[in-house]
Parts: sequence; C-alpha cells; structure tokens
Amino acid sequence: MNQTFTLKEKTKQIFIMLIPILITQLGMFSMVFFNTIMSGKYSSSDLAAIAIGASIWSPVFTGISGILLAVSPIAAQRFGEKRSSEVASVVRHGLYLSFMIAIVVIVLGFFFLNPLLDKMNLPREVHETAFDYLVGLSYGILPLFIFNVLRSFIYALGRTRIVMYILLLSLPINFFLNYVLIFGNWGFPELGGAGAGYATSVTYWMITGMTIVLVKTQEPFSSFSVFENLKAFSVTECMEILKIGVPMGLSTFFETSMFAVVTILLSKFNVTTIAAYQSALNIVSFLYMIPISISMAQTVLVGYEVGARRYKDAKSYSWLGIYLAILSALITGVLVVLFRYQVAGLYSNEVEVINLTAHFLIFALFFQISDAIQVTAQAALRGYKDVNLAFIMTLIAYWLICLPVGYGLANFTDLGATGYWLGLTVGLLAAGIALSWRLLYIQKRKFIDTQKVEAV
Repeated sequence: MNQTFTLKEKTKQIFIMLIPILITQLGMFSMVFFNTIMSGKYSSSDLAAIAIGASIWSPVFTGISGILLAVSPIAAQRFGEKRSSEVASVVRHGLYLSFMIAIVVIVLGFFFLNPLLDKMNLPREVHETAFDYLVGLSYGILPLFIFNVLRSFIYALGRTRIVMYILLLSLPINFFLNYVLIFGNWGFPELGGAGAGYATSVTYWMITGMTIVLVKTQEPFSSFSVFENLKAFSVTECMEILKIGVPMGLSTFFETSMFAVVTILLSKFNVTTIAAYQSALNIVSFLYMIPISISMAQTVLVGYEVGARRYKDAKSYSWLGIYLAILSALITGVLVVLFRYQVAGLYSNEVEVINLTAHFLIFALFFQISDAIQVTAQAALRGYKDVNLAFIMTLIAYWLICLPVGYGLANFTDLGATGYWLGLTVGLLAAGIALSWRLLYIQKRKFIDTQKVEAV
C-alpha cells in the first residue's frame, strides 16, 4: 500500500482493495444464498428450518470470526510501522486461537444444540431439518476459522484479489453440491435442507486448502514463513489478539444474535411469516455485503495509516468509507423497493410468501442506510484499535433499543412482524450516530496528540 495525497487517490485506493473484498464477500454469502434459495424451492418447511439453523449459527460464526479478524488491524498496523518480522507471529497465534475456539464450539454444540431446538417448539420436520443442517455445517467449522485468519493476513498486506479468485473458483462446486445433496440428483442422497450444510462444509475445506497452499508457496506471503516455528506459542501474543478481537467479536455477536432472537420470536407466527422474514433478511444481508466490504478495506487502510502515524490520512479514509457506504445503501435500497416483488419471487413459489416478503422489503431502504453508517463507523474505530467503548455502544443499541422497540411494536400495536423491522432500523441508526460521535472524538484526540509530539 502506497501513501496517497489527494481525495481521488484515496478513493482509488479504497476501490482497489474494496472490489476484490466485495466479490469475496458476495462469494461467501452466495453459499448462504444457495442454501436458502434451493431449500426454499425444495419446500417452505425446509426454508423455515434453514432460517432457524442460520439464526443459531450466524451469531456464533460472525462473533468468533470477529475475534479472529482482529489479526487484520493488528497486522496492518505492524506493517505500517515497518515491523514486518512480527506479522507472521500474529498470524500464527491467530491460527492457534482458531483451533482452540473450533474445539470449544463443537463440544458446546454437541451438548446444547438439541435442547435449544426443543425449547423453540418447532414443527417436527422443521426441528429435524434444522438439526441436520447444523450438524452438516459443523464439519466445516475448523477450516472456516483457519480461512478467516489467513484471509485477514492477506488483506493486511493489501493483496485482496487472491482471496477473490479462490472464492470464485469454489462457487461452482458449492452450487453443484447444493444441487445434488438437497434434491438427490445424480445418484446422491436426497437430504433436503440438511444437504446445504454438508455442501457448505465441503466447500470450506476446499477454500482453506487452496489458501494454505497459496500462503506457503506464493510471494509476498511465503516470505513471512507463517507455517514455520509453529511450536513457539506465546500467551502474550494470543492475549493481544483477544484484547482487540473479543470486543470486536462480541459486538458482531450481539448484532447477529439480535437478528437471531428476532427470528426466534417470529417462530410464534406461522411458517409463511418465518419463511418471508428469512427471505427478506437474506436479500438485505446480500446487499449488506457492500458496506461490510467497504468496512473491511477501511479497517486495513486506517490501521496502516495509523501505524505509519499519518493520522490525517487515516481520518480521510475513515469518512470516505462511511460516505461510500451510505451512497451504496441508498442506491441499492431504492432498487430493492422498486423491484421487491420480482426479488421476492426468487425465494419462493408460494404467493403468500412472496407478498409478505415484498411487504417486509419496503423497509429495506432505511434499514440499509442505518446499517451502513454503523458498520463503517465501527470499522474505522477498529483501524484505530479503539474497540471497547464501541462494543458497549453497540450492545446498548442492539439489545436495549432494537429488541425492546421491535418487540413492543410487534406485540402491542397492529404492525405485527413488521414492528421488528422498524425496531431494527431505529436501533441500528442509534448505533451509527453513537459510533460516529466516538470516531470524531478519537480523531480529534489523535490529531491533537500528533501536534504535541511534532511541537516537541
């Protein structure tokens, strides 16, 4: 990554990193998209089961990924500080953590998955399919966590295209596996929605294998010798990642678990409502890949500039990312509202599900703008390694604003399930405002500290 001087150069630098990250994120999400859309075509009960399964898995996956993705800002700052020799150690300890966390998740799932599903009082076929789907996914937990650590390392060096190519190569295989395992084509067993879990796990192993080969054999990654000296374990190194990663992971966990709780609360409605909510959320989440990709590029660029003590450039990247995310959310939100029935029709053949999904999508515009602000403001703060207060702010916004407001509107007004969408929008907007305020404070403090140092 080179130093940039003008707004045009900074915008170009963001897009150089952003486009491959966006395609990678869309590739990762396409697996969820294939799971959802193919299961929906199989049956509405399988779609509902995938919705329940995803509501349990998503908070776990995103929360833990948030911890492991702390490798990215830490490595980026070391790289910006010209301390390249320490980057490999950060990555190695990220790999150690991925192994340890994967074991914990699998053990907890073994003991608590069935009791959790039992408490939801789901229809028998939905319960069984959700359980089988999550069991299938569990085989891919370890490679997925390893991949996230290696991906963070690659991003920290500014080489985002490589991961994009790996994801693009894997998508046709993932689509094929979903096709044969869900519907039982070409002599494969007909597993229904559960087949999507196994298809995704096989794909994760393949992606991780390709990434490991790449990091070991291709420059500039191989020069860091990430996989050498693996016995040199340091508790201090792990704690540094956890110090940054745990607030990041918890913040992400509480956001995704908020959506999961809404899905569970909606389980008191009929299967049509659950399926429609999941379809609408899937569409909005697909579009969310744009601001989340901007935020990932933002974290690396801000972290690199902070490491190089170029705080003015770090500030420019922070706000440029936020403005780009708002613009993208505005454009995609308007398009979704205009073509909501056509988009909803991709997810189901049932008229009731399509109509209700289209109704939920009316609220997508305001929801997306609020979400874009909060995710990019939070990403900029991660570049400064300022994560603790951001975690508290998001916790309050998600659990003390989003859920209570949504629950109140859904259960004590005539809005019904629509009330949850309004609650989510209000809470995310509150998070965006609070995080933006914190970002302004941090930037002002950094700028003042720099002036004092220069004066001395």
